[in-house]
Amino acid sequence: MKKFYSLFLTTMLVFGLSNLQAQDKNNPWQFSFGTNAIDVEADTNTQFADFFDVDANWNVAKSPISMFTVSKYIGDNLSLGFGASFNNISKYATGLELERTTNDYFNADVMLKYDLSDALPIRLLGMDFEPFVGVGPGWTWFDDQNGLTGNLSLGVNHWFNDVFGFTLMSELRHNMDNMQRTSRVVPLDEGGTMRWSAMLSVKFGGTDTDGDGIYDDHDECPEVPGLEEFNGCPDTDSDGIQDSEDDCPMVAGLAEYNGCPDTDGDGISDNKDRCPKVAGLESMGGCPDTDGDGITDTKDACPKVAGPSENKGCPWPDTDGDSVVDKDDNCPEVPGTVANNGCPEGPTEDDMAKITELSRGIQFAFGATTFTEGTPPVLDAIVSIILKYPDANFSVEGHTDSIGTKSFNQSLSEGRAAAVVDYLSSRNVSADRLNAVGFGENNPLDTNVSAEGRANNRRVEILFVK
Repeated sequence: MKKFYSLFLTTMLVFGLSNLQAQDKNNPWQFSFGTNAIDVEADTNTQFADFFDVDANWNVAKSPISMFTVSKYIGDNLSLGFGASFNNISKYATGLELERTTNDYFNADVMLKYDLSDALPIRLLGMDFEPFVGVGPGWTWFDDQNGLTGNLSLGVNHWFNDVFGFTLMSELRHNMDNMQRTSRVVPLDEGGTMRWSAMLSVKFGGTDTDGDGIYDDHDECPEVPGLEEFNGCPDTDSDGIQDSEDDCPMVAGLAEYNGCPDTDGDGISDNKDRCPKVAGLESMGGCPDTDGDGITDTKDACPKVAGPSENKGCPWPDTDGDSVVDKDDNCPEVPGTVANNGCPEGPTEDDMAKITELSRGIQFAFGATTFTEGTPPVLDAIVSIILKYPDANFSVEGHTDSIGTKSFNQSLSEGRAAAVVDYLSSRNVSADRLNAVGFGENNPLDTNVSAEGRANNRRVEILFVK
């Protein structure tokens, strides 16, 4: 008896101090304790009815706690455990000639248990039972005899809740060899025994980190208290949609809007509505567009008059009244044509005449491309006319007299035309609008025989290119 209680207390201490985790998926550990009855008459030759002959064969333990088991769930409905029991035998196998004495009977066992409740659910008297089978080795001490046994178990658990229940179990224990004996000639147990047990059971070891009553192994939100219907996840706004699926977890809403409200009733949930308090259009993100110009009223500088977004929803002005609005008018203060982006097609005859007249004042140093002192003011006057026509292109043509070789004159005319283009470009006339051409002595205006004629032939002409 002392051996049994020492083992009982040692096992409780070991498992009580262990680092436990989740006999089922919630609580992986099961501890059972209770009483047992031993039938040493039972073996493979025993008639079925004799197994239940309590008066003749059962040795019922006198102690209310004469057996315990402890096991751990290892997965796939399997549990591995250890158990021990104590009893006093006074009813022996038939034919065993003994004095009517009582002998101590002690077992220690290891059992691999398989839960059958998924395959064979049992419900009696409104209660659910969890059937199981087990197999494993054991060792039996019977008075001064002991030996190895092979055990086959069949039992059921019934759980009152997640933690407490009771267990009924029967085990056929077959002696693997003759019981080793010391002083007795006749073995006390020749073949095997049947052990019956009834125990209270406790499951433990499960973790519920957030304390919401749902164990972590089944809690999809183990660190946040939640509800059972949402597998342990919260529904903060109590709208029936768990927070992880609720686009507005802090404000109660509708399922059709994934848990968000629609305050203005425009069919757009508040979380997607840029104007949640004013009914609007889906195309406008829930905001109104009174003038229908595609710009929401809050961003429309002219909310009642349609206008382009580039002008903040207002119509574009047309300062020069040429039907080309200022934003598209390259000459917003000068009437032009649509084809020419609001600018005149080209310089007027008067302006071209002015350019021609001014061009006569473009003078260079002898045989060079360097302007004379009075030329820059003349070029500046030409620039002021050209800038009035930003889309007009011009050809700058250089000419010389016939003095000198033709190749020199050609090169000189090209250089002088280029010098004029460079100057005009430096005064904000785009170089893309200018083309420098040199004609040398090939296109004289006058005779090259007289000094006056040669002077007329040395010139730079600026022509409008249509």
